[in-house]
Amino acid sequence: MTSRPLLAVALVVTLVTAGCLGSVQTQQEAGSATDTDAGGPAISVTATADVEAEPDLAVVRVAVEATADSAAAAREQVATDTDAVRTALENASLSEEAVTTAGFTVQPQYDYSGDTPELVGYRATHAIRIEVADVDRAGEIVDLAVENGATNVNGVQFTLAEDTRAELRSEALTDAMDAARTDAETIASAAGLTVTGVQQAETSRDRTTPGPVREAARSDRTTFSPGPVTVSATVSVTYGATAE
Repeated sequence: MTSRPLLAVALVVTLVTAGCLGSVQTQQEAGSATDTDAGGPAISVTATADVEAEPDLAVVRVAVEATADSAAAAREQVATDTDAVRTALENASLSEEAVTTAGFTVQPQYDYSGDTPELVGYRATHAIRIEVADVDRAGEIVDLAVENGATNVNGVQFTLAEDTRAELRSEALTDAMDAARTDAETIASAAGLTVTGVQQAETSRDRTTPGPVREAARSDRTTFSPGPVTVSATVSVTYGATAE
């Protein structure tokens, strides 16, 4: 897993993080110095850190659809085609746990061209979610599913495995706290104060943003070029302070 540097923007402090996960971008969102009821001044800041890494998980979403004169016939056809897709994926060394049902419907279909709706058949749809640990195989899995009965490709997302996401979130939180401390000390210095310690700290929900995905222009097979995934963490910290 490699990471790529982020570009600095206005009011942004860029930190270089040791280790293989790469560069971090932090942004001060708010800061203030106030007197608290506890008898001394306090400084409150909010900081965000972003960490980038290459995706290590692809999620492929496909669906099998079939139409027939009866609901039972449509369901039966979808079941047969779905079994074919699952067998092909299993033969491609994907585990049973990696291929799960994301949705299933059987719905009547009507012709609305006349004065009254006319029932013309039934459509059954079985949506499948496929996790691909080797992201380089995402295009191969798309082609394999389509060649064996999938009628729809509902999207491909390049993201992070849970362990990787947790590791990056921890790093982003650490760097957000470092940025918050730096901002607080800068505010304190400008106000003639010295930071003494943390009075309160909290974090909002972290955010994971997949990078852009480009499909290569090939006629014989599907290939993708995914961008890096960004994990963001935000902290709001209140520091105690004393006069210099």
